[in-house]
Amino acid sequence: MVPYSEKTLANGLKVICNYDPTSPLVAVNTLYKVGSRDERATKTGLAHLFEHLMFSGSKNIEDFDTPLQAAGGENNAFTNCDITNYYDILPAENIETALWLESDRMGFLDLSEENVRVQKKVVLEEFLETCLNRPYGDLWHHVSDLCYTKYPYKWPTIGFNPDHISDIKRSDCLAFYDTFYHPSNASLTFSGNIEDHKAFELADKWFSDLKAKEINPRVYPNDERQQSARSKIVYGQVPTPSILIAFPMADRSHSDYYRYDLLSDIWGYGKTATFYKKYVLDEPKFSSLSIYISGTQGPGLFIIEGKPAPGVTIEECKDIIWSEIHDQREKGIAGYDLEKVKNSLLSHMAFSETSILNKAMSLAYFDSIGDTALINDQMNAYMAVTAEDLNRIIREKFTLDQSNEVIYLPLEK
Repeated sequence: MVPYSEKTLANGLKVICNYDPTSPLVAVNTLYKVGSRDERATKTGLAHLFEHLMFSGSKNIEDFDTPLQAAGGENNAFTNCDITNYYDILPAENIETALWLESDRMGFLDLSEENVRVQKKVVLEEFLETCLNRPYGDLWHHVSDLCYTKYPYKWPTIGFNPDHISDIKRSDCLAFYDTFYHPSNASLTFSGNIEDHKAFELADKWFSDLKAKEINPRVYPNDERQQSARSKIVYGQVPTPSILIAFPMADRSHSDYYRYDLLSDIWGYGKTATFYKKYVLDEPKFSSLSIYISGTQGPGLFIIEGKPAPGVTIEECKDIIWSEIHDQREKGIAGYDLEKVKNSLLSHMAFSETSILNKAMSLAYFDSIGDTALINDQMNAYMAVTAEDLNRIIREKFTLDQSNEVIYLPLEK
């Protein structure tokens, strides 16, 4: 159980605090409700670029990291399809250093031509390193584009291609900052050795002068229900073939989300998982095999991804996946398999609640999907899932006409 209190400042900033006196530290998390799905299809990569720009200085602070490190702290950030998240961890007595830094870049980020140029170069180098020069690095470019026809998950967070990033102008950054980086579109969460009343007092001190801004409702174009199988073959500088099959699944707020999540664990998490034990350990047909969900706030994906073992063809791997899905559909999920992953999940969640950073980020995340209480209620949702719930999903959703297949093959020598 994670105790917390919450308050919304007059400018719209949501403040949430989990008081944990067992830690000498405090985690301060700032989440902005903006991700790559809030970009235009012709100008992608802005959300991720902004993650970098937020460390390039602000009106009163030339360098973000140096003051935080001097206060004994550390920080990092990440961007995904739905959110951009920044966190700081530092001794409780130095917490105002983090709040000074976060409030200054929330209200007065330095978006000079030089800063934009420098950070664009950094992101382009990252694009080159992680997507273009790494084996399978562009896999999710192909998967996203295949699985989504209208919904703005059609491109990965880093951007659709390097040209989009190269073409970003300072004016684009100023408009993006004005639209998404303000108190009304953010949450500030604390976890650690700070009492609730003190957290609210300091949040008011450092953030109340920042202006509230209007938030226009975001309406995303929805894809129609998939009616036929989609497939794509990609060739690249990769050592072995790989296959990825993705199925559409429920969004994060749907009750079926918990069912898909548990099913992915039964099939693919750990050495005793159905697919992994049978086809990686017992009778090796795959050298690697992963089954997971995308976990997005919008329409998600259930993914089966693997690489063949030596002497096994990619077509054999494909047949094995479909044969096992068919067998699972016929036999159904056993109750003891479901109980096993539930017990594992209970242990995992209990362990995660010992980390002040995990708690600060989780509080912010659940607030971003509209229900902070889920930090304590979601376990009940998992526990309520039955084997028949999972069997219904397997029967209804894991069909050929709802599959998206990407096969990645090595270039001919």
